[in-house]
Amino acid sequence: MRRLCFALDLKDDPKVIEAYRKWHAPGGPPAAVTRSIRAAGIESLEIYLCGNRLFMIMEVSAAFSPAAKSARDAADPDVQAWEELMWNFQQPLPWAAPGQKWVPAEMIYDLRQQ
Repeated sequence: MRRLCFALDLKDDPKVIEAYRKWHAPGGPPAAVTRSIRAAGIESLEIYLCGNRLFMIMEVSAAFSPAAKSARDAADPDVQAWEELMWNFQQPLPWAAPGQKWVPAEMIYDLRQQ
């Protein structure tokens, strides 16, 4: 299993952050979005919040393909509606490419290698 980590910022507004939290509470995301995540080979997905910065940690199967997931998501109106809704709360990191939301994080330390 591979672990992938990403970062993204929320708009720095306590009301926006609280609304985002509620959308991600159990039962918040639409079932179609959760099904899409699981169908893509994402075995585990966690999002952590620090201030207005989000960190997403995914563990994915060997079959997981980011390109295939993106293509399926682009064709899924439920996922697109979710992404559009979430973009009301999110903002790109300053170094993100145009149109990029979640930016991959580079692992620079692993205790197992020490």
